Amino acid sequence: MRGTYADFLLRLGMDLICTLVLIRLIYYRIHRRADLFLTFFSFNLIIFLIAFLLNRVEISLGAAFGLFAVFGMLRYRTEGISTPDMTYLFMVIALGLIMAVSRDGWLHLLLIGATVLGMTQILEGGVLAPRESRIQMMYDSARKVHADHRAELIRELRERTGLQIHRVDVREIDFRRDTARLTLYFSTHDERNGFLPGSPPDSPASSPGSEVRFDGGAGPDDTL
Repeated sequence: MRGTYADFLLRLGMDLICTLVLIRLIYYRIHRRADLFLTFFSFNLIIFLIAFLLNRVEISLGAAFGLFAVFGMLRYRTEGISTPDMTYLFMVIALGLIMAVSRDGWLHLLLIGATVLGMTQILEGGVLAPRESRIQMMYDSARKVHADHRAELIRELRERTGLQIHRVDVREIDFRRDTARLTLYFSTHDERNGFLPGSPPDSPASSPGSEVRFDGGAGPDDTL
């Protein structure tokens, strides 16, 4: 019985440490979203506890992955979750499951956690490729989105947003209202590029679903 408690505390400790490093030191430093902390840690802890308890009885590998799939497909219907957020949710669920059901020793679990954290840091840190973020915008001048004026449009958007925009995709044009829906792509090598001027740190400009509306010569106005 004492060995079971020690094993539980050891696995739980490694799981929480890995999740803390993943979410606080990697995810938050790059994406600046603290509102999902409860979601990430709750999912991780619940998955760990359920998997650990089920692992005390006979359970097949297929059943374990079935449990993983059920939680992995969950989505909140009240608010869309971006692809990066879903990826981190997938990782915290996977960490909880691995730490709970793996029958290898603590050194092997530590190696798995270090591998997940290391690869995430490499991919998010722009080592393999420059990081790129995007934001959708309703632009109040359909004439300026013409292909011949693309360089001028990008220069104007850079001045208004302060973002290092390098590419613009035209998603929709409404000539009757003289508006166009654009997707802006900008580099995020500098943390300041993750936010629109005046936006709070917990409201990244690159969050899918966020929209910036430019009306004439007015400055950007977040309409999240």
